[in-house]
Amino acid sequence: MKIVQTKLAPEPIGPYSQAMESNGLIFTSGQIAIEPSTNALIEGDVVAQARQVFENLKAVLEAAGSDLNHVVKTTIFLKDMNDFTRVNEIYASYFGQAAPARSTVQVARLPKDVLIEVDCIAEKK
Repeated sequence: MKIVQTKLAPEPIGPYSQAMESNGLIFTSGQIAIEPSTNALIEGDVVAQARQVFENLKAVLEAAGSDLNHVVKTTIFLKDMNDFTRVNEIYASYFGQAAPARSTVQVARLPKDVLIEVDCIAEKK
């Protein structure tokens, strides 16, 4: 196994890695809407937060030698399932027609009280 770390994504807020690589797969930790250069939480609605989450995932995957085109599975955690349609629009803009398998669940609470968290599994390029 290999630890994946990049300054282009937020530092972990606990005892975990941004991602781990194992046997040609990259397993990311959940990403939330923190802007990595300032370490500030993105304020605003779920759309603004989702965009930052996918930018963070993109940075972690690139540091691991992969990209969003190689994602095979995502899990989306939403504070409010009523945001499902709006998140789908952002999701589609990042993944397009080759969208990976996905699970989406509503949760009671997320770290730093964000509205969305996403993790993924990707193949190495």
